[in-house]
Amino acid sequence: MLKRFSISLEEKLLDIFDEHIKAHSYNNRSEAIRDLIRKAYVKEEWESDKQVMGVISLVYDHHQHKLQEKVTLVQHDYHHHIVCTTHVHMDHDNCLEVIVVRGNAREVSDLAARLTALKGVRDGNLAMSSTGKTLH
Repeated sequence: MLKRFSISLEEKLLDIFDEHIKAHSYNNRSEAIRDLIRKAYVKEEWESDKQVMGVISLVYDHHQHKLQEKVTLVQHDYHHHIVCTTHVHMDHDNCLEVIVVRGNAREVSDLAARLTALKGVRDGNLAMSSTGKTLH
C-alpha cells in the first residue's frame, strides 16, 4: 500500500535533488526518495551490527607470492559467512575475486578488512546491502 506525504525543501536543495534524479535516471522524485530511505536503513543495519549481505571485490596480482593461498586461508576462517565466490582472470597479471557474504555486519566488515589489507591486493571494496527481510 502506498501512502502520500509532502515535504518542503529550499529551492537550491530541490535543484540539487532534481540533478541527482537526472544523474541516476530515476523516473520521478518518489523513486529517488524511496531509494535514499532504503540506503539510510541499510546503513543503520550495518551500524547496529544486524544480519546483512554484502559483496567483497578484490583486484590483485596473482604473481604476488602466496597471495592466493592467503586469500583462501582468510576465506576459510570466515567460511560460515561466505555464500559464494567467483574468480575472474582479468589479464595476464590481474585477477578479480568477487565474494558474496552474509552475517552480522561487524564480522563481515572484519572479513573485508582482512582481505583488502593483504599485500598484493591492488583494490578492495565492500558493497554493503541488506538481507531484505525488513525492506518491504
